[in-house]
Amino acid sequence: MPSLHPRSAALAALLALSAPFVFASETVDLQAINRITDEAFNRSEIPQTAAYLSDRIGARLTNSPQMREAERWTQEQFRQWGLKNVRAEGFDFGRGWSIERASVRMVAPRVRTMQSIPIAWTPATPGAVSAPIIVAPLRTAKDFEKWRGQLRGKIVLVSQPGTSAEPTEADFKRFTREELDAMTPYPQPTHSEAQFQARRKRASFDEQRDEFLAAEGALLWVRRSNREGGLVEGSSYGADSSTVYGYLVGRTPKLPAVELAAEDYRLLARLAKAGTAPAIEVISDVKFHDDDHRAYNIIAELPGRDAKAGYVLAGAHLDSWVAADGAADNAAGSAVVMEAARILNKLNFKPKRAIHFALWNAEEPGLLGSIAYLDQHLVSRPPVTDQDTAKLNPYFSRSWLQRWPITPKPGHAQLTAYFNLDNGSGKIRGINAEGNLAAMPVFKQWLAPFASMGADTVVPARAGGTDHAFMQAVGLPGFQFIQDPLDYESRVHHTQIDTYDHLRIEDMKQAAVILASFLLQAANRDEPLPRMPLPTQPAVTDPFLYDDVE
Repeated sequence: MPSLHPRSAALAALLALSAPFVFASETVDLQAINRITDEAFNRSEIPQTAAYLSDRIGARLTNSPQMREAERWTQEQFRQWGLKNVRAEGFDFGRGWSIERASVRMVAPRVRTMQSIPIAWTPATPGAVSAPIIVAPLRTAKDFEKWRGQLRGKIVLVSQPGTSAEPTEADFKRFTREELDAMTPYPQPTHSEAQFQARRKRASFDEQRDEFLAAEGALLWVRRSNREGGLVEGSSYGADSSTVYGYLVGRTPKLPAVELAAEDYRLLARLAKAGTAPAIEVISDVKFHDDDHRAYNIIAELPGRDAKAGYVLAGAHLDSWVAADGAADNAAGSAVVMEAARILNKLNFKPKRAIHFALWNAEEPGLLGSIAYLDQHLVSRPPVTDQDTAKLNPYFSRSWLQRWPITPKPGHAQLTAYFNLDNGSGKIRGINAEGNLAAMPVFKQWLAPFASMGADTVVPARAGGTDHAFMQAVGLPGFQFIQDPLDYESRVHHTQIDTYDHLRIEDMKQAAVILASFLLQAANRDEPLPRMPLPTQPAVTDPFLYDDVE
């Protein structure tokens, strides 16, 4: 072959550098997708599964009697469908809790029933408690001194009343093409030690406030719902801080506590501001359950052909808060994961890698079930040496992420992909690559057959707040699907209207098709999905920033 002139060689090199990179083509089993689609749309069991979890069992707070029933029933279903090695994996958690009955009435200057709910893991009132209210916003420990000596015998309203915020947008929505496209830029991560310290301070405040109010002789405390429209949540984190500790044995709060609808809370605050403080009557008849302080993740398996090839995992959290029935959050995701397991087993697929299915416990108190799975099977990290930090919830304080180095266990290499579903019952529109740029072209090809179902978007962003988050934080390929929001965040999430009626069953069937297909693709791929490097302690993003940790 004749040699090139030096200028020609330079030009050829330049053209080679500027040419688009050609990614390897994925083998997509289209016939398997057709079989999955037929089973999912024509013989779905999603309605029955979702209805049993939400209508029959209802709210599933960790270690409550209802959650125990959900643990039992889901294992039974997996076994009936033919899944293998179905089991409950226990981890230390704490006390169960449930509501027997509860109410709040304004009794002076007039009688009015108010929309309310006890705050999870707070103790019961001794019958009906009637007393005048005092509006004493307590947001940090610095506020205590202002109210010292004024709270004895009072019901203390601890939130700022705020002002009403009427909605300006529709409650129900689906992502537009423009909104999906706007998700595609790569977001660089940021790291701040000061932010961690600030979170740590906030995460200890609820306990400090409970101690202060009890010492001051307050009868109970009330917070304002952070929702409008008469909605309440009752979660043990909320508008005033983001900590959970009441489930721990020996750390039950001293005082009962309730959440009031924002409109009712502001009514009381206005009356108090106008003159004589109103009085309310509170009944919080709640119950703790201490028969077993361990919580249980539910695991089922579809065996693989090659025991050395590792496994693929799908998961959703089974627990919920108790304002309603935990339908959208997260009976929906649990039903889709269970349906994917049913479909893949019924169609007799024999994947190269095993496919495991996890229904996580204690996600709502802080991803504790998936953290336990990581600790049991996948990684180890040094213990927390600071005793104050060790008392905090590992998710809300981020203390679990601050322990270096990460030491992989043998199971770390065995888990080749994790797919999570926890954004309500909306249809899948795509997937977050969680910063894994190498996985993006793979997912684009896997999604191609589902463009007509509305799923075609792959974005590099990291999605937080649910059970995949700590998996990708320790170098595991963990991914969260993008789902249509519907009315999940606007009305349903954690509130008293999170019931079966707000599920979109047709969307959940579409999600089951895509989840089952992704699991099969990942299980049969010649090579495991690309992984990120094992994380090491990051440098502070801006070393010259003066952070205020207050």
